[in-house]
Amino acid sequence: MNIALIIIFFFAALALFLGIRATKGKDMNVNEFAVGNKGFGTLFIFLLIAGEVYTTFTFLGGSGWAYSKGAAAFYVPAYITLAYVLSYWMIPKIWRYSKQNNIISQPSYFSAKYKSPILGVIVALLGTIALIPYIVIQLKGLGIIVSEASYGGISPITASAIGAIIITIYVTISGIHGSAWTAVIKDILILFVILLLGLYIPYHYFGGIQPMFESVQAIKPESLTLPLEGLSVAWFISTIILNAFGFYLLPQSFSVILSADGEKGLKKNAIVLPLYTLLLLFAFFIGFAAIVEVPGLQGADGDLSLLRLSLQTFDPWIIGIIGAAGLLTALVPASVMLMSASVGLMTGIYRLTKPNATDRQQLLVSKLLVFVIIIIAFIFTISGGEALAILNIMSYSLITQLVPALLFSFTKSHLMNKFGAMAGIIVGVTIVLYNALTGIKLVDLFPNIPSYLNDLNTGLIAVFVNVVVAITVSLATSSIIAAKKKESLEVDLNN
Repeated sequence: MNIALIIIFFFAALALFLGIRATKGKDMNVNEFAVGNKGFGTLFIFLLIAGEVYTTFTFLGGSGWAYSKGAAAFYVPAYITLAYVLSYWMIPKIWRYSKQNNIISQPSYFSAKYKSPILGVIVALLGTIALIPYIVIQLKGLGIIVSEASYGGISPITASAIGAIIITIYVTISGIHGSAWTAVIKDILILFVILLLGLYIPYHYFGGIQPMFESVQAIKPESLTLPLEGLSVAWFISTIILNAFGFYLLPQSFSVILSADGEKGLKKNAIVLPLYTLLLLFAFFIGFAAIVEVPGLQGADGDLSLLRLSLQTFDPWIIGIIGAAGLLTALVPASVMLMSASVGLMTGIYRLTKPNATDRQQLLVSKLLVFVIIIIAFIFTISGGEALAILNIMSYSLITQLVPALLFSFTKSHLMNKFGAMAGIIVGVTIVLYNALTGIKLVDLFPNIPSYLNDLNTGLIAVFVNVVVAITVSLATSSIIAAKKKESLEVDLNN
């Protein structure tokens, strides 16, 4: 067994140990399992939210996008930073209402706000559909990282299976507490690795960051600008807006909000986290450096640029640390995703069918759902398939169809009721699904449309249609309900 693999296994064992030990001194119930009894302070909230940023997608995909797509990759830190800015005003409202009404999941929030259990079911199913591809990404990414970093000493599928087992064990035992404690070592390690790679590699190969970009400019200048069509400025801006509003609507991010011990900590994190997001730039530096130093990676292999460049640059023991950091960027976010998806299904669907279920029964069902979801995710991990690719592409576009209902939930306006919210979500989701299945664009419907409109993110277009439908249906149903009440009142008076 090589030194890299020993280091990776050490951190895997440490993560499992911390995840299990996180329950020490706590009486686990549904609230503790799902949201830590709403007792997490500023630091743990910081680590958990950061965990949703530094995932395997970021670890591999950030450098991979810089390698394959160039400047388009910068949409990632842009939308995340905007999401944090928006969160300063948005998430304290969510936390406050949830605290007052003992809400522990995203479906319960929407169900309570609109007084509609059916809406809760829709949100629970939508959240799970959107999350499973993300869990698969973490498991696949984990397999790739561990396999590459161990110099082939362990296969990707075996690594993914071990990771899935570790996650399942500490999630079922500790819930969100396990994720929080594992996030501590993960963020320390990722900070070291990203800074090391992002600074050392440009200086080692090029003598600095500016010379690195000059080298890229010389051999692939198109990677440093946005194209006129496709991943254009219109796509860039619309995707930033869409993802920024959708960031905290991902069920795992929503769960982290609900686990905070107060609004003050959430606001502090909204101020600090944009600075932490700047670390993503170092991942991009690695991808740009790999354009020059590891040419020829095609398609999905672009995601291997960070690992391939690291393997030819560093000794095995450093590769082991890089692999361990990659492992933890999978374990932490995947565990929160798994927990939030299971609790969402339990509160959104099981509670509806079993309203008198005890706390112990709810906790048991949540844990059983953890097993169901991880098995489904692992099957997709080893089989892949077109269905997964389609789901992956549309996950963010799907979850952002909750944005109109969320924003209107902050107001006392009658422009959005439960019927409008459900109609808008269903129409928006239908547009996203249809686009994912057919690949249809605006230009197919309107041949003379300008390219800057055709390049708009389809998810944002779906949100716009969602709002129009939701308001129209809300006003129409409100009028019908008001007319029926008036008619009923007149009948009562006549009698």
